[in-house]
Amino acid sequence: MAVSEPLSIMRVADIEPRDPAQDWLVQQLWGRAAVGFVAGVPKSCKSWLALDMAVSVASGTACLGRFEVDDVGPALVYLAEDHLASVRRRVEALCDHRGLDLDRLDLHVIAAPSLRLDLPADLQRLDWALSQLQPRLLVLDPLVRLHRCDENSSAEISGLLGALRELNRRYDVAIVVVHHMSKKAKAHLGQALRGSGDLHAWTDSACYLIHRGKGDLQLTVEHRAAPAPEPMQLRLVDDDEGIRLRLGGVEHPSPPLTEAVRTALRGADGPRTRAALRSQLAVNNARLGEALTELEARGLAHRGAKGWCFGQPQFALVE
Repeated sequence: MAVSEPLSIMRVADIEPRDPAQDWLVQQLWGRAAVGFVAGVPKSCKSWLALDMAVSVASGTACLGRFEVDDVGPALVYLAEDHLASVRRRVEALCDHRGLDLDRLDLHVIAAPSLRLDLPADLQRLDWALSQLQPRLLVLDPLVRLHRCDENSSAEISGLLGALRELNRRYDVAIVVVHHMSKKAKAHLGQALRGSGDLHAWTDSACYLIHRGKGDLQLTVEHRAAPAPEPMQLRLVDDDEGIRLRLGGVEHPSPPLTEAVRTALRGADGPRTRAALRSQLAVNNARLGEALTELEARGLAHRGAKGWCFGQPQFALVE
């Protein structure tokens, strides 16, 4: 039988191995190039958490002030229920709290008035956008505004999820879909996702938000192939530092030293010497050395002739 395009196959031994340290997009919260849901009942800050993650990936700063980003790069978001000016205000609030310059943030928004992933033309437009931007993260919010399928129909919803999985693999991009959960109690939170059971089966990583009373939320994380952190408390706060999600009632969580070093390198105008970093961060030389070594091993910092720089070294092509 003639085959127009042979199916690609390979020996398992020929698959390029990957360091387990590279398995995360956001450590403990979201796998590298993982697909899944940020889900919860209405008014549970789902969009805030998804945006916090997008700002973190685009800036290299810790998500929720604690969870470091291992795969820094462009992020692309589509918030179907928010005016573009509202999206800007939300992102500005997150940037103000972190001391980020909005003009330097590698975060992009789909400005189209609608995006229906069950329509081939719209799916092609999204495919084109991903090919141009090559983002590390795509946020789609919410699922109900992205299609006209029957969410309870396995046949219909599986086609939509299959299309997203194809984009995920083609562009090696993590996809966060914001979705609603049923208010009915379930033994497993993934089973409370509104609609077909295919939604939970499709998921690699997931963040579930449920109300715990008096403005408190509980964040429960799930991964297909990695252990998850213990459930944690969240609260949306609005104070002198701006509007943001705060973990565990702690006003000013202390980020790990690696995060502080990475933030210092990312904000620098040029290479920073070890002595300059030690002075800026008020840390002893041994701890700074351990942090720099860890960042270098993870490809998040490199040492050049004039000092330390953010990210991986750039090599010029020789003709």
